[in-house]
Amino acid sequence: MNHPPTSRPPYPRPDPPRDLVGIGIGPCNLSLAALAAPLTGLDAVFYDQRPGFDWHPGLLIDGTTVQVPFLADLVTLADPASRWSFLNYLKARDRLFPFYFAERFHIRRAEYDAYCRWVAESLPALRFGYQVDAVRFNPERGAFEVDFTQLDADGEAEALGRTYTKNVVLGIGTAPHVPEPLRPLVDAPGVPVVHAADYLAHRDALLAAGHVTVIGSGQSGAEVFLDLLRGRPAGREQLHWLGRTEAFAPMEYSKLGLEHFTPDYTRYFHALPEPARDRLRAAQWQLHKGIDAETVAAIHDELYGRTLHGGWPDAVLTPGVRVRTAGRIATTRIELHLEHLRQDTRSRLVTDAVVLATGYRERPLGRILAGLDPYLCRDGSQRPRVDEQFRLVLDPRVTGAGCHAYVQNAEAHTHGVGAPDLGLNAWRSATILNSLTGEETYPLPARTAFTTFGLTPQPPVPAARRAHALTPLAEGR
Repeated sequence: MNHPPTSRPPYPRPDPPRDLVGIGIGPCNLSLAALAAPLTGLDAVFYDQRPGFDWHPGLLIDGTTVQVPFLADLVTLADPASRWSFLNYLKARDRLFPFYFAERFHIRRAEYDAYCRWVAESLPALRFGYQVDAVRFNPERGAFEVDFTQLDADGEAEALGRTYTKNVVLGIGTAPHVPEPLRPLVDAPGVPVVHAADYLAHRDALLAAGHVTVIGSGQSGAEVFLDLLRGRPAGREQLHWLGRTEAFAPMEYSKLGLEHFTPDYTRYFHALPEPARDRLRAAQWQLHKGIDAETVAAIHDELYGRTLHGGWPDAVLTPGVRVRTAGRIATTRIELHLEHLRQDTRSRLVTDAVVLATGYRERPLGRILAGLDPYLCRDGSQRPRVDEQFRLVLDPRVTGAGCHAYVQNAEAHTHGVGAPDLGLNAWRSATILNSLTGEETYPLPARTAFTTFGLTPQPPVPAARRAHALTPLAEGR
């Protein structure tokens, strides 16, 4: 893709500035756009460089489901009467009765993607094919200026533009993560190493490959392993599944365990000291990086079924293993050097293809927010500070002008495991809208969990603080 030129022509100055510019249109900002749409006095626009909405297209494996109930759609937990609810999507498609009789609490992943597309097609504030290049604070106008490039159908720069806004919401999502030892292999020609994010595009080639290794012990790794297992002949599976965790562990899915994904827990986590938050995040991997029990059972059932006529399937499942180094053998095979973390032993594995189910990382905000860097307040690890209302903590010169920058799915270090969770989408969007309007636009519950987290529970932010928030320095910079 061509990047925009460094110099820009002069732009007309729109007056007044917009109320809200959203950057990125994934489920987070799509939720925000849907809840913002009925607010007729709110001037909002959302930009995304992609040509249209899609949600993890490489992982829409047949039969896979979303790991949150259908009520955790874009709007329902903030506004059950919204026209953009999942139930209204079913009604619009004449599918309410089939859904009723299907008795599904967790919908298929492809259906969630189709629902989001339906919402995206009906919201006029969305602008696909627009790449945001920079966000700066303009003190003369008392607003953010947002530079963007309009892209053509081939993703090439077509036109430059600029708009002004009082509020920015960054929802640029996450990017596939490739561990350092495997990075040299990803771009090497002739070596089939793909991230799980691109699995479906390479599925046929992977099924035809001789020996396939799946690396990663979370939900994506389990789904890819199961799909490959089902697609390969009994006795000639030639599959390895490796993971760093101590076990192919089930996700914590007890009812009280799920209360870690409530606003109550988010408030508790946010109020903890920074070192305590960092230690806690590292210990909570099983809340969001495990495998759902149904997938674990399906894998075991598939493996067990292949022992029916004697013998064991040619499939090796080994947790507690890390890849030390990786290299090519000639141009078509891959050599993985493995280390077992508990046995302190090493071995070598030769394979014909690798699927990296190694997760995602938050996209860095630095490129877009470089112009705001002088105004950003950072924590002890130089990460942006984020307040209770999902606002970046900025210098009073910015907030004093009534300007705020919000983040979605980029605040795990301040808000905990619920940051990327679809179940908190509507609540987080409603919190942001309440904050920037200064009103209880969407009334939110005062309590959401039976568990009391901590001896001094954190109360919800009252409306008065939303309308007249403390400056960053007064909040304890």
